Amino acid sequence: MSRILITGARAPAALHLARLLHDGGHHVVMADSLRQTISSVSRACAAYVLLPAANRDGAVYADAIKAAIADHAIELVVPTCEEVFHLATIWQDGTMDAPLLAPDLDMLVRAHNKYDFTELAGSLGLAVPDTRLLQSEADVALLRAQSGHLVFKPVWSRFATDVFIRPEVPTIAPSTARPWVAQDFVAGDEVSVYALAYAGRLVAWSAYRSPYRAGKGAGIAFVRDDDPAVGAFVARFVEGTAWTGQVSFDLIRQQTGALVAIECNPRATSGVHFFRDPQVFAAAFPGGTKVRPDVTGLQAVKAAMWVYGPWQAPRRFRKDIKAAQDVLVWPDDPAPAQQQLAATIELAYVALRRRISLARAATYDIAWDGD
Repeated sequence: MSRILITGARAPAALHLARLLHDGGHHVVMADSLRQTISSVSRACAAYVLLPAANRDGAVYADAIKAAIADHAIELVVPTCEEVFHLATIWQDGTMDAPLLAPDLDMLVRAHNKYDFTELAGSLGLAVPDTRLLQSEADVALLRAQSGHLVFKPVWSRFATDVFIRPEVPTIAPSTARPWVAQDFVAGDEVSVYALAYAGRLVAWSAYRSPYRAGKGAGIAFVRDDDPAVGAFVARFVEGTAWTGQVSFDLIRQQTGALVAIECNPRATSGVHFFRDPQVFAAAFPGGTKVRPDVTGLQAVKAAMWVYGPWQAPRRFRKDIKAAQDVLVWPDDPAPAQQQLAATIELAYVALRRRISLARAATYDIAWDGD
């Protein structure tokens, strides 16, 4: 049994990891800077650590992490959200008493930066769209005539916020401090990927499509996709980068079947929900035997589906909501699903106080924008 600290407890992916590892025999402590998280009330959570905001005062955050590791005799720290960048910063000096399941900060930055990722993936022989770095309004002006064939997005962004897909005139103002990219639009089906690797060896991966979304970005329902070409893509990336930790990708599968990588998220995503066998997954974690997904049916955050789903697919919604397995429901662990309202209220309070959207509030205290 290992003593594991999972951060980013607000995320359904973090809760799912905790359940898999707890039921697989590990001792799991969870942490976040929000008080009302879905994970804090789970039976899989042996203890909950309330942290300061990751992106406010790095020294205070580092002290809190060090204290959590010492207080709970932690042997491995597993990030699940964008706090991974703040944790990797802390780990740079090599003085922490437990390993961090993540690459070093330089690699994380290269993977997350939407321009650098295309350069990195292209150097590994992976297909990427032609991508231009935009650091001024003059850079944008040069592309106005082509904008109807391009996708514009900030170099640092998440959940498809501030993304302009084939706009007539992109209303953006990039700078050297806040650069954007312009990518060739690639037609096809979007496929998302979750993977776990250790020292460049692919341990687990799952691919999925999202038939329902909260707005333009975050998926709230997930259909498994078993294209072997996706596994080959992920294996090449993790081997070429000697990746350790979790990593996720957004790919476009063209009509020919060819895959084009449009961006990378070096953290956990919803593909982890396709693993439900705790004994098998825990044996693979973090660098043991290889494991493949064991879930085949539609997975969903059902509460979110009721909010967003009826308007997106009115003809098939009732059938889908009935068939979907709720990712927050787990044997003998009902509290997280019941905690959703309290967690949403806390985020809504943050959104109102900061005058930001609920989506931005979800990462307000952990977001990392190249700082």
